[in-house]
Amino acid sequence: MKNKIIEFWRDSYRSDRIAFYFELTSFLFIVGASLTLAINAASPNMMIVYPFFFIGSMAQCYAAVRRGAAWVILLSGYFVFINVFGFGVAAGWWY
Repeated sequence: MKNKIIEFWRDSYRSDRIAFYFELTSFLFIVGASLTLAINAASPNMMIVYPFFFIGSMAQCYAAVRRGAAWVILLSGYFVFINVFGFGVAAGWWY
């Protein structure tokens, strides 16, 4: 089982190293944003949270384009759009 898990990660890296690092970047930014949101759940500063989610979504969208993952592109593209919209609401640009 351990070898299958290790091989899974190696295959992901070998199949497209650039996409792999964009996915890693996405993971780090999204985990950071969700951790910030969880720690400050009573009164989160969305002006900080949305940019982290945005960067993570953009990185994942690019990785999905490289890998040809159509549904992942659609989902992460939606997250890019909705994070821009949410940031605008938090900044008071639109309602």
